[in-house]
Amino acid sequence: MRKFYGGVSTKLTGDGMLVEFPSVVNAVACAAEVQRGVRDRNKGVPPDRRIEFRIGVNVGDVIVQGEDILGDGVNVAARLESIAPPGGITISGPARDHLGNRLDLTFEDMGEQALKNIERPVRVYRVILDRATAQAKGTPDGAQQLEKPSIAALPFNNMSGDPEQEYFSDGITEDIITDLSNISGLFVVARNTAFTYKGKPVKVQQVAQELGVRFILEGSVRKASSRVRVTGQLINGKDGGHVWAGRFDRDLTDIFAIQDEITRAIVEQLKVKLLPQEKKSISQAPTDNVEAYTYYLRGRQFLQRRSTKAYYELARRMFAKAVELDPLYARAYAGIADCDSFLFLQYHVNISIDDILNTSAKALALESGLAEAHASRGLALSLGERYDEADTEFEEAIAIDPNSFEGHYFYARSCFKQGRLEQAARMFERGAEIDPDDYQSPALSIQIYRSLGCTAEMQAAARKAVERAESGLARQPENPRPAYLGAAALITLGDKDRAREWLARALATDPDDIWTQYNVACVYTALGDTDRAFDLLERILPHAGHELKHGWMDQARLRPRPAAHSSAVSENPRASRPVIVQLRTRWKG
Repeated sequence: MRKFYGGVSTKLTGDGMLVEFPSVVNAVACAAEVQRGVRDRNKGVPPDRRIEFRIGVNVGDVIVQGEDILGDGVNVAARLESIAPPGGITISGPARDHLGNRLDLTFEDMGEQALKNIERPVRVYRVILDRATAQAKGTPDGAQQLEKPSIAALPFNNMSGDPEQEYFSDGITEDIITDLSNISGLFVVARNTAFTYKGKPVKVQQVAQELGVRFILEGSVRKASSRVRVTGQLINGKDGGHVWAGRFDRDLTDIFAIQDEITRAIVEQLKVKLLPQEKKSISQAPTDNVEAYTYYLRGRQFLQRRSTKAYYELARRMFAKAVELDPLYARAYAGIADCDSFLFLQYHVNISIDDILNTSAKALALESGLAEAHASRGLALSLGERYDEADTEFEEAIAIDPNSFEGHYFYARSCFKQGRLEQAARMFERGAEIDPDDYQSPALSIQIYRSLGCTAEMQAAARKAVERAESGLARQPENPRPAYLGAAALITLGDKDRAREWLARALATDPDDIWTQYNVACVYTALGDTDRAFDLLERILPHAGHELKHGWMDQARLRPRPAAHSSAVSENPRASRPVIVQLRTRWKG
């Protein structure tokens, strides 16, 4: 096999070849050089004597068989090649998103394309190899029309002198990112990716290069009593020059107007044309009540920890208070629906699915284009096993916000529960891309790849899960989840001693949490420590919630404690009842 640009030629197909690359950047750079080289060689050659190639580039999952690769990722690439013009390159939407502005190329958006034997339409972009070609599209600035300005908004610094105010500065940054993401003329880095730079000293030009964007927005927030000061600066990532800077000293009640002014300043400086609906969206505040907004931001902070029952309950109280202060606050209703879903799903709290659906419906009635509300409703529908309706909601959430972590993560869980493993793997993979801190998606993908027989992908997911779980433990030492999910990944990698250390840490961190006990029991089973697994499972069975009783447990095998422990059974009447041992463990997040 010959390597070039880090790529490996895996298959020859008569007059073509299939090449695997370690990155999209390498793949597209190679494709561009090949096409330019062939074009130069064809100069002066009669048309009927020329050799011309079509190239398609996609990013996606592959299945390795010997030296060959298969799967949907390969199939889409083949179909993209078939619609490329001779001498041209077409790439998929996900490949375009990965590229950012890392290459000096221009892209023409060809819209959604129905590709042969591909289930769903694929967003397709044509690579314009030089600006002269772009300008020939019809206007002098055709290249700029084809290529969107790209921007990353880094977390605004909390200058309030109170670490407890961190949620407020984070919330303002997130809402500015949301507003910018709703502008079709901009390419905006996802919130979770931008927030990986939180708390770190950054060099703007280096960050711009790493994220593949032209512009960086950074700023600070100082909140004191009823006053707030917000500063912002837009910086050119190529030369470090300031494009715009502003400082806003206002009453706290003006916080939405400040966000609006920052967004509009960016749009004006980057000469982006706003569509009528986009102008309306930017101007429309999510609530008129700043106190309700503050409670909502608190709730969002607690919910994003995705850790324990206590945090879900605390987040719910914050969202409920926001709704009490503003009964028309759509995002707060979506937050309540998420909290109720997880409390029902994981902790057997007495909440009806119909009530959760009513809450999410309320959010959508108030704001129909709210991605998080569609994701919330999809989760509730999947809990009620109304999967077709759930799929519609998840797909709507992702269509509205392609960077919706919740849309992809909830969709993945729903697909997994239905046995749609390949689709679940794709959704988990995309969720992990959107949120570089997410350890749950790669950890939960391990079992999926094991079931699919994809050993290489399983090992890669395990390595990613361990790396991210370590970071999660450092960020949230009070959260047991990174420890027990990381322990499962460590077993996959063969590090059993370290897995036992992480299990001990998980139990010490939150010994009474039912999901901690359940997942630790699963990992003990994989380690062969069946006594410890039995002890934990016997303890939690009477308190098992919906998903343990009805979703996961009925897929596992039942058998009594081994006969060697008959004396313990006789002393404990409940121990003689069948308990669950997961012979092929399923880790839960």
